[in-house]
Amino acid sequence: MLRGLVLDYAGVLTDVEGERLLAAVGTARANGVRTALLSNAPGGAEARRALGGWFDAMVFSGEVGLAKPDVAVYSLTADLLGIDARACAFVDDSATNVAGAVKAGMVGVRHVRVQDTLDELAVLFGLVLSSL
Repeated sequence: MLRGLVLDYAGVLTDVEGERLLAAVGTARANGVRTALLSNAPGGAEARRALGGWFDAMVFSGEVGLAKPDVAVYSLTADLLGIDARACAFVDDSATNVAGAVKAGMVGVRHVRVQDTLDELAVLFGLVLSSL
């Protein structure tokens, strides 16, 4: 059973329809799913201000000294959520970063289109997300 949802920032939440993904994050959190933002950005002050209310943890490579696709950064993120990496799904537009998450034990979701990502997450978490 998946209990954690980890999303990339640039390329995923910055998608033209990124607000739909944030709404899905809100729905997931309301249903007990722990959420995290994982970004290779050097610093996260601006993102923390804008998005902090949506996530239980926010990990920025420039702050932790680890970057995707290093397995250690996915493990760190899962640890911050308080759950095993195998109970997390990770969403990124980079196939390399998704592969790194899978190596860490997470379920990988390659983001191409918002609706496709919502449909896949709805199945993985058993939640109604695609109508958002």
